[in-house]
Amino acid sequence: MDRWLLISATLLAVFGGAWGMVSVHRGNRSRWTVVWMSAVLVCQIAFLSLRGEQRAACPLADRGEILAFLSWSLTLFYLLVGPAYRISLLGVFTAPVVVVFQSIALLPGMLEWNPQEVAGGNPWHETHSATSVLAYGALALAAVAGVMFLVLDRQLKEHHLKSGLFRNLPPVRELLVSLERLLWLGGGLLTVGIVAGFLMPHDRSALGHLIAALAVWTGYAVLLAVKSVRGLTGRRLSLLAVGMFVLSLGVFAFV
Repeated sequence: MDRWLLISATLLAVFGGAWGMVSVHRGNRSRWTVVWMSAVLVCQIAFLSLRGEQRAACPLADRGEILAFLSWSLTLFYLLVGPAYRISLLGVFTAPVVVVFQSIALLPGMLEWNPQEVAGGNPWHETHSATSVLAYGALALAAVAGVMFLVLDRQLKEHHLKSGLFRNLPPVRELLVSLERLLWLGGGLLTVGIVAGFLMPHDRSALGHLIAALAVWTGYAVLLAVKSVRGLTGRRLSLLAVGMFVLSLGVFAFV
């Protein structure tokens, strides 16, 4: 049952992203993308609720659950940020990322068929895991906004001012404001996760993840400090936001 919910969420994201791309190609701005992504969120919540009941804890016990939780976080922040900043096209860029993450989660061996209850749960460990993955959702959306800025920048340089994509992209200033705020939000949530990580009981299996999280936090802290003190161009900030997110995913993939 839980897998069918995740499959449904993935198919809805495929349809929502494809519908948005077709609308953009025609020069229109589809508001239905928000509706489809809202349906994706409902399926994701149902999936995570079922897995949480089976685990008797936050469903982050295997790689599939982590990817599903990350996809939920990404979708949630899109629905909070996109309409609020009138960046409706953000959903067209977000949906493919959700599809990729959830498709990987559905691969054989990623999700346990019969999830068992998590023994010896600790509230600090739960807080560390949940807030860290939530932070990655915000940072992933910041990377998506960075890709949007780079696309817009390329459109401007190539003088594609009449294309459907250009007409539907948001103003540069709004895009950069939302990108920076997402970086601060992700950094703040990651800080909470780091603090909770230091307060939870330590063992060797968790030490590597904590060190990796601290390294990622340091990278984002340096990025935000440089942006605040010296300033960064929109292109550099976007490239660094995308690069940092890809690099941080690579770090955790090998920990």
